[in-house]
Amino acid sequence: MAKSPTEVAKAAFQAYVDDDRAAIEALIADDLVFTSPYDNGIGRETYFTLCWPNHERMAGVDIVRAIESGNEALLTYVGRMKDGRASRNTEIFAIRDGRIHAVEVYFGWSIPHDAAPGQHKNP
Repeated sequence: MAKSPTEVAKAAFQAYVDDDRAAIEALIADDLVFTSPYDNGIGRETYFTLCWPNHERMAGVDIVRAIESGNEALLTYVGRMKDGRASRNTEIFAIRDGRIHAVEVYFGWSIPHDAAPGQHKNP
């Protein structure tokens, strides 16, 4: 049975916590588009270069809210770090065929976006 969009998104978070690169590789589609306050539509390769290293600091993810609409899942969560720090973010995942095709991360971006299209902006 196919996983729901929320289950796919939660599995991606768990891959970070578990340091499981194979699991996250299987969940991220080849045509991923990832947008955050620092990233304006980056692709899969750049995502893994910039975002995956964060798994080394992750201690856990506590889901605060999960809302599904069609093929999308919106999750608000508290990410707990191994050094005791925590942050609260909201992400919207677009899921197709059980894989993540797009992610929008919200923690305070500007409109228009501060990064050029397809680029990363250092904080």
